[in-house]
Amino acid sequence: MRKIDIFDTTLRDGEQSPGINLNTAEKIEIAKQLERLGVTVIEAGFPASSPGDFEAVHQIAKTVKNSIVTGLARAVKSDIDAVWEAVKVAEQPHVHTFIATSPIHMEYKLKKTPDQVIEQAVEAVKYAKSKFSLVEFSCEDGFRSDKEYLVRVINAAIKAGATTINVPDTVGYASPQEYGALFKFLKENCTGTENVKFSAHCHDDLGMAVANSIAAMENGADQIECTINGLGERAGNAALEEIAVALHIRNDIYPVETGIVLKEIKRASQLVSRLTGSVIQPNKAVVGKNAFAHESGIHQDGVLKHKETYEIISPALVGEGDVPLVLGKHSGRAAFRDRAETMGFDLSDDKLNKAFDEFKKLADRKKEVTEDDLVTILTEQQIAIGDVSLFNLQNVQVQYDSSNVPTATVVVTTPAGTEETYTGTGNGSVEAIFNTLEQIAEGKVNVLDYRVTSVGKGEDALGEAVINVEYNGFKYTGRDAAQDVLEASAKAYVNAVNRHLLQASTRQGAVN
Repeated sequence: MRKIDIFDTTLRDGEQSPGINLNTAEKIEIAKQLERLGVTVIEAGFPASSPGDFEAVHQIAKTVKNSIVTGLARAVKSDIDAVWEAVKVAEQPHVHTFIATSPIHMEYKLKKTPDQVIEQAVEAVKYAKSKFSLVEFSCEDGFRSDKEYLVRVINAAIKAGATTINVPDTVGYASPQEYGALFKFLKENCTGTENVKFSAHCHDDLGMAVANSIAAMENGADQIECTINGLGERAGNAALEEIAVALHIRNDIYPVETGIVLKEIKRASQLVSRLTGSVIQPNKAVVGKNAFAHESGIHQDGVLKHKETYEIISPALVGEGDVPLVLGKHSGRAAFRDRAETMGFDLSDDKLNKAFDEFKKLADRKKEVTEDDLVTILTEQQIAIGDVSLFNLQNVQVQYDSSNVPTATVVVTTPAGTEETYTGTGNGSVEAIFNTLEQIAEGKVNVLDYRVTSVGKGEDALGEAVINVEYNGFKYTGRDAAQDVLEASAKAYVNAVNRHLLQASTRQGAVN
């Protein structure tokens, strides 16, 4: 059966989505899940863009063993060197270098002639090949490039040593018919195509990214580039979960194998959503909460009589299944550790103990501790960083009635180890908390977005708060969960401030 490689760029193109700012620990956690998911290539970041991105790519390259780890590089030696230093410890070091090839990009962005672009592409690929055995070359804005010129560029890149050729629809302009035809043309007219993989990278501006990716595959593409939940710039990228499930369900017309472990899809989707703060729309194909819901009486009647009347995808296929009571308040530490390991978490003894303590607190207050609750608790401990002194919320109290101004009092432990109490007011309870907590920050904190969602079901469900802020010129996403949504909101705000401290520490380390 023909093999189609899945190239995941959640940690690079996906993280470029507005409001997403992952730290190294969070990126490593996502990369480990992508490895469990079975993706062929993980694009871990753009090492030359920042010290933080370099460190994240480097740590992922050291951690991941069963997927190829790559980094993005412009067609310049310094970028390629940065990728090499970041991923040379990987099992199979890989670099993804690119240059724009469309007339509009060459003229207005690069300010180079077509011949100069080819010269730079060849120089970059040759230099990359001197370091890497695996070199992917991308023609940025490839779909809007002249076809004959693309042949010239690709021929030169293949001759220079490229092992993968990527022809992206960078601005999401293509239709399936056009994009498929482009791949067929290139496969038929380029020289040496039998020695390289062709790759499709589609954006979803017109809602056709998945269809375009499959059309490219039908016409010779050997690799599809995509992201979890379709994250990415503007309208996003092709959604990995939709491509993987479509190729599986319709294997009768797409006789290909991707290597994706389908039962890991739900966990990958939820993990990425939780860590990025990017909510999955309810009617999102494959992973939305309504993807397997049937409200129409006719549909319900049909499904009860035979599932396949209206259900073409089994929830179990993608790891969707209710586990209402996973553990209870009488469960011991050994059972908790076993469950954590079964769910794929690898925590140190210290972090496991902290997670167990949080679980026991929750089990005392909730009727049922669900799988979603455990994922939230374990994930927060897995990504926790303990080598930088941070703020820690000890207590939050709000005085509110409809005839008075809400007043919040919070107690926090500071990075210096002292316990401080702050008080403030606001037009509502949440604003009072945020105004009060702003006093712990050194500077103005502007709240850009804020929301609370339930984790699981029922009146005693955890509430997960996500807040996007701008602080000292940088944007951060804070996140935390608690049964009380006001407590969750306060903890999320503190988390955002702590992310500033962590990033400042990383920047200072790079300077030193």
